[in-house]
Parts: sequence; C-alpha cells; structure tokens
Amino acid sequence: MKSSDGCEPGVTEQPCEVRPDERAMSRAENHRDSFALLQGEQKKRRQHLPESADFNRLPLRWYKAKARQMKEAARARGVDGGILLTNRWNIIYATGLLHSTTERPFACFLPMDDDEGCIWFHPYLDESLVRDWWCTDSFSYFDYHQSEGTAPNEGGTDQGRTVNVFRWWGETLAKLGYGDKTIGIDSGGLAEIGIMPGQERTDRLDMFAEIDVPTPYRPVGGTFGLMAEAIPEASFVDVYDILIRNRMVKDDMENALTQRAMDYFSEIHAFARNYMLEKGPGTLDWEVANAAAQWGMHRIMKDIPHQGRPHEAVGIEVRVGCRTGRATAYPHPNQVRWAEIERGHALQLAGVVRIGGYGGEQYRSFLFGPWSQWQERMWEVHTRSYFIQAEQTYAGNTCSNVAKAVLKYQMDNGCGHVIYHRPGHGEGMEGHQPPYQALGDYTVMQKGMHFSNEPGLYDPENGFGYNHGNNVLVSDDTGLQMGTAPADREWCLIEF
Repeated sequence: MKSSDGCEPGVTEQPCEVRPDERAMSRAENHRDSFALLQGEQKKRRQHLPESADFNRLPLRWYKAKARQMKEAARARGVDGGILLTNRWNIIYATGLLHSTTERPFACFLPMDDDEGCIWFHPYLDESLVRDWWCTDSFSYFDYHQSEGTAPNEGGTDQGRTVNVFRWWGETLAKLGYGDKTIGIDSGGLAEIGIMPGQERTDRLDMFAEIDVPTPYRPVGGTFGLMAEAIPEASFVDVYDILIRNRMVKDDMENALTQRAMDYFSEIHAFARNYMLEKGPGTLDWEVANAAAQWGMHRIMKDIPHQGRPHEAVGIEVRVGCRTGRATAYPHPNQVRWAEIERGHALQLAGVVRIGGYGGEQYRSFLFGPWSQWQERMWEVHTRSYFIQAEQTYAGNTCSNVAKAVLKYQMDNGCGHVIYHRPGHGEGMEGHQPPYQALGDYTVMQKGMHFSNEPGLYDPENGFGYNHGNNVLVSDDTGLQMGTAPADREWCLIEF
C-alpha cells in the first residue's frame, strides 16, 4: 500500500519523482519573467488584433444563418430538395453540431422547404447529441454494420440482411418527399485540398477564380451512387466548393473566438518558458509538453462554465508538443519525444489550442547556449522570414507571392539547402485548410482568411532546426499574427 504522497511505505529517504514536476509547475506559474515579457508584447500589439471573444462557442443563430447562406447558393444551382452534408467539417460549419466521426456514416439534410429544418442520419450512439441540438427530425441506425429490421435498443438481436446505410439515406429521403428533387451533395472532395470544379488541369490554381459551376447529374458508384440507386427520379449537384469557400473566409465572430484561443495559447507559452527555466538542462522534452498541456487546460477551464452536459463546453483542445535536440532537425520527425534538454540544443515548443472549434497553431523555436555561429545565423534567418511571411499575408496579394518572398529571402541568406517545405497553409477547424502559401498556388487572399505562419528551416546534418509558428489573420495591409508569445532573441535565445 502506498502512502498519501504516492511512495512505498518505508521508502522515505527521497521524495517520489513527479513528472511533470508539481513544484516546478507552481514556480513557473508564479514566476513573472515570461508573463511580463508576454504582457509587454501584448500591450504593443493588442490594438491591431481582433477583440477576444467573451463567448466560448458560436451561438446556434450563427449556424442557422450559415445554413441559410449555403442553401441560397445551392438554390442558384437548381437545388430544390435540400443539401445533404456528409463531411464532418461541412456538417459542423453549417449546423454547429461538434461531433467526432469514425467509420460510421453520419449525415445531415438541410431541406429547402423549411428554413428551420435540420434532419439527421446518424448512428444510434449519437442519439442524445443529435436530439439535444438543432434537430427537427432524426433517423438512426443502431451501428455499423446493422442487421435489417432489428436493433438491441428496439429489443432485437436478429441476424438479418446487412443494411446498406447509403441506400437507406436515399430511401429515407424518398419517404420524406424528396425522391424526385434535386439534392445538393458534398461529393467534390478535391475542393477540400484546394482544387475547385474545372481547375483539375489549370496552369494557375486560384480558388477564387472562375470555376465550372457544377450542374445536376446522377452519381455512379461510391457512397453517393448507392444513395442515388434508391431514388432513381432524383438528381444531384455538388456543393462542396460552396462550403469550402465560405469556410476559408472567417467573419468577426470567428476571428474573435480564434483570438481568445490564441490568447490562451500565448499564456501557455509563457508558462512553458518559465518551466524550462525552472527545470533547466536534463529536463525531458516530453515533460515540458505535458506540464504545459496540463497547466493550459486548467487555465482555460477556469473561465468556461461546464457541468458535463453536451454542447456547453465544446471544441476545446490543448495539444502541446515539445522536441529538443536532433528531433528539431526534421519537419515531421517520427521518433518519440523523449530527449533531455542540453546546452547547445535547439528546442521547439509547438501545438494547437482551440475554443469552440476555433484557434490555431503557435510554435516557438529556442536555442540554448552555448551555440555555434551557424546555429545563431540560421535562427536569425528563420525568425526574419517568419515576420516576412506575416507582412506579405495581406488582402489582394497571392499565396504564391508570399511563398516567393519567404523562400527567396531564405535562399539569398545562405539557407536554401535547409528549406524543406512551403511557408504556410490555410487554417481552419480541421487544421490544414486550403489555400496554401506555396509557389504554385495563385489564390488571391481575402480579408478574414487564416494561415499558418511556419517558414521552417532544418539541418539534419548538424542535428537542429527551427520553426516558429503562428495563426495569421489576413488584413488590408498586412497579416496579423494572432499569437502574442514573443519570437525575439530575449524570449528564444537562453543561457541557463
């Protein structure tokens, strides 16, 4: 039996090792060094950033307005039945039902003849979530794969014919009176990676350029083909491009909620920096990450009411990673993060924080003395390119121009051989979202779009790399870095 402090009886010579170290966490929370630096940075930049939201999720009225907007755009394509959404992020964007998905098919139907209508097709395990949200009707199957005509929740366990869920969608829509209508579907999955209808072979990809507007058709094969077989008189038209174009450009409420998440993340960075200073060399990168994540969740949940009920505290994510030494030398390392901080190391503190599904990335790259001239020089080039990227992310500029400005600066300053990727990607609820700040993406940026800010440089030969990161909001004259943890020498270059 262990004592109250977690140690074995009779073993009292040394206290038990705690990871993360609770005493160091307490000191890191109360030490003002990093928090004071953060507050100074915020004071300089706050007037230029969106006001942080005083709400922790978008209200239902916002989603209902978005659903009406999507239907109006679909109506111009001949949709007179409704929109059937099957992609998780499209469903969340148009309805606000934050949910998780597995292999179980999940869909939502927004009927054209009812502005308040929201009809669900879902696995029974999501019954309570669906019924307690925006729901005018719902239809469930027990689980995937279901046996026809029986389910344990209805008192049966017969082993009948396997239900084809996609045909069931069509059969149910027919019973609801939509079997001879034109239905909008999110079938055009290429839009999810930035290729719009008719742009499959274009020489200059621009997501806001003219497209081949999808026209009604009959799907053949795949999930939508199976659904169509059940309603032979219906026609279908793709609306995925409508959803993705709207998801890419955020409004004031989305920006405010994102800013709230990024403000929390900036505080987490200040705590983590203090924790590293408290613990010093010998500390595991894994320990730093977990201390920061634990502190961050406690910090956020102090402000957000929660009683364990569905829909009241949703889309909250604190994901923190830390890697030190050789693992920083690779853009996507596959080795476990279990290395001790050492003098001469580069270290990256990274991750994502979201509130109500909104937020983004914020990374900081540290260098612990003593460092070589090349380590310092590469850090300086990387840090300057991080700011160049934000400065170039303004409305009317192209993604390609941003990439060229950053990559050319890095090459002109002797770092071409340590460039491994584009500077950034569009940022949304799902993480990576088109368009991309890459040389071959000529999308003209619009005010309200979000991009990651990560022009990383990596030197596998010498075992170090850097990748500051941020969430950049496209504005009229420049991009606004929404995370406010400093990215300067005082913050990042540390002598223990």
